[in-house]
Amino acid sequence: MNEFADLLSRAERVLERLEALLPGPLRAPDWAAATAFRWQRRHGRSELRPVRQPHRIALKDLHDVDEQKARIDRNTRQFLAGRRANNVLLTGARGTGKSSLVKALLNEYEARGLRLIEVDKADLVDLPDIVDLLAGRPERFILFCDDLSFEEGEDAYKALKSVLDGSVSALSDNVLVYATSNRRHLMPEYHDENLQARHLDGEVHPGEAVEEKISLSERFGLWVSFYPFTQDQYLDIVAHWLKAFGVPKKTIVAARQEALQWALMRGSRSGRVAWQFARDHAGRLEDEGRGR
Repeated sequence: MNEFADLLSRAERVLERLEALLPGPLRAPDWAAATAFRWQRRHGRSELRPVRQPHRIALKDLHDVDEQKARIDRNTRQFLAGRRANNVLLTGARGTGKSSLVKALLNEYEARGLRLIEVDKADLVDLPDIVDLLAGRPERFILFCDDLSFEEGEDAYKALKSVLDGSVSALSDNVLVYATSNRRHLMPEYHDENLQARHLDGEVHPGEAVEEKISLSERFGLWVSFYPFTQDQYLDIVAHWLKAFGVPKKTIVAARQEALQWALMRGSRSGRVAWQFARDHAGRLEDEGRGR
C-alpha cells in the first residue's frame, strides 16, 4: 500500500512538471502598460510583452518620402476613424524609412487609440491567436511585420496569406497588418520561372510558380514603394538630423563633403546612412567641445 501511495505521489509530481512545460491559455497583457507590444515565445508559451521604450520618431522627421507618408497616413487615419482601410505593404530600397514610418504613426496617433504589435516572421503562425486576443478591444491595432521575406514552403507564409484573405475567420475591424520588405513579392524569384509564362490571345500569363508568389503581396490592399535617394535628398536628410542634434548652420554646410564621403564608404545614400553620419558627426563635435 505504501509503495502504491509513493508511486501515485511521484506520478503527480511528474504531471505537475509537464503542466508547467505545456503552453497554457493565452493571457491578455496589461493594456495600460504600453502602447507598443511584441509577440514573443518563451519556453513554449506565447504572450504579448509591453515595449517599455518604443522608438520615438516623428512623422515630420521623415524627409523626402512625402508621397509615401501621405498615403500611409491617410490610410491610418481612416482606420482610426472606423472607416474602411487597407493592409499595407511597404517595399523598396533599404534604409529609406519604411520601418521608421510605421513607428512614427504610433508616435503620432497613440493618443487616439492606435497600438502597435510587432510580430517576427517566425511567429506569424500565431496570427489567428493574436487576432482572437485583440477582438473586441476598443483600441486600433497595427500588426507590424518588419523586413519580411519568405522561402518556399514556409508555414509563416501560409499563415499570413490565410489571415489576410482566404481564412474562414477574417481580421477584426480593429486590426490591420503593415509589413515592410525589400521584395515586392516577398519571395525570391528565379529566371527559370519566367519560362513558365504562357501567351494567350496576345497576352502574357505568368506561370503557376510566379502566380503563387504574387498572390501573397496582392492580399495587401495598399502597396507603397520607396526609392533610393538622390544626392540632394541624402544631403537634405543629413542637414535635418544635424540640426536636430544641435549642430550650428555654418557647421552643417561645411559637413556636406564629409557626409558624401561617408555615404561612399557605406555604398548607400539612404536615410539610415544620413542619420548614422549625423550622429557620428554631432558626437565628434561634442567630444571636441569638451576637449577644449
